[in-house]
Amino acid sequence: MTEATPAPSPSGAPPPGRYGRSGDARTNRRLTVIGSVLGVAFLAVIGWFGVSYVGGTQVSAELIKFDVVSDREVAVHLEVRKDADVTGVCTVSTLAEDGGGVGRADFAFEQPHSRIDEVVTVRTTRRATTARLVGCTAADGH
Repeated sequence: MTEATPAPSPSGAPPPGRYGRSGDARTNRRLTVIGSVLGVAFLAVIGWFGVSYVGGTQVSAELIKFDVVSDREVAVHLEVRKDADVTGVCTVSTLAEDGGGVGRADFAFEQPHSRIDEVVTVRTTRRATTARLVGCTAADGH
């Protein structure tokens, strides 16, 4: 024998009690308010991250190439990007073949341009085999 399926109600609504409570306006309103508050909070956090990412990075650079000039010098070609009214300071370090640090220098970029290509010289205590850009910041520390 097979069980008979109940016929749908004339209004097209599911049988009462079958799928939980429906039509509780207070619960629906509460869920809507909670969802809206969470949505606004999520958008605020995303906006804050975006502004801090874009606004917080005032100076950046890329080490284009380096050339070991002698046992005591390395020429480093940097491409610096910054706001035109900001003085940028970039730190470059050099390493010897054994991985030990043999030189480190900070270079200030005060030019009123937003993109600067410049070759700087790092003095070393012995022959370097590589150079690396440690990082850049604005002169005021931001």
